[in-house]
Amino acid sequence: MSNFVIRMRADSKDLAKAASVLEQASWNQFGFLNFTKAHHDHYDALLEEFADYQLCLVDTDTGYPVAVANCVPMTCADETIENLPPPGWDWVVETAAASRGKVHDTLGGLAISVPNVHRGRGIGRIMIKAMHDLSKKKGFKGFLAPVRPSAKAGHPFVSIDDYVEWKDEGGRFYDPWLRSHAAAGGVFIKPCGESMVVEEPVAFWETWTQQYYRQSGEYAIDGALVPIEIDVEHNVGRYAEPNVWFVYKN
Repeated sequence: MSNFVIRMRADSKDLAKAASVLEQASWNQFGFLNFTKAHHDHYDALLEEFADYQLCLVDTDTGYPVAVANCVPMTCADETIENLPPPGWDWVVETAAASRGKVHDTLGGLAISVPNVHRGRGIGRIMIKAMHDLSKKKGFKGFLAPVRPSAKAGHPFVSIDDYVEWKDEGGRFYDPWLRSHAAAGGVFIKPCGESMVVEEPVAFWETWTQQYYRQSGEYAIDGALVPIEIDVEHNVGRYAEPNVWFVYKN
């Protein structure tokens, strides 16, 4: 990986623009996740405010990023680290927003974006290490992340508690992202069952999925880790994405 270097989104406007394009391309399929309350209220502002915490893996030959890692500084009590809550990603964003003006002591990981063309090359693990290294450089007590187990999209009706118990022949996590974090030194804590919660009118989900929902029930959609819960009577669809807590202590 000698042709790559870690840079910060804050380094230049061109790099910030390229990072945004890469993120959008990587997450376009999961755009409905942008509609959690925490994302709507705080996410973009946090990325701008803490642009020096947004890490880009740049190809030195082209000057263009091949991966982006988003993370934010936050303030956590020691007992919080030991008792991380069911809200994962949303909680990290809200806690980071509430930590403004306080002494930051923990790094919260939010996303690693790697386009399909660059996957399978160990780049994700490089970005995990880069976030952990940043937490050490800042003198924080640790780095925590609500990890999205992406392969669970193929098993939407399996509970997250059962899913994390799945192992491969070598006894490692079945899910590749969980394996990557474990291999990078992360300590598995527990699932966070309501990491990202999106509640929108039924019409929102019909527009997004190009499906009509005439009966209440659970519906699987492409890319989602669990089904949407459609309540026709109350005109609401609820998606509660489960993630998995990993902690890296410094």
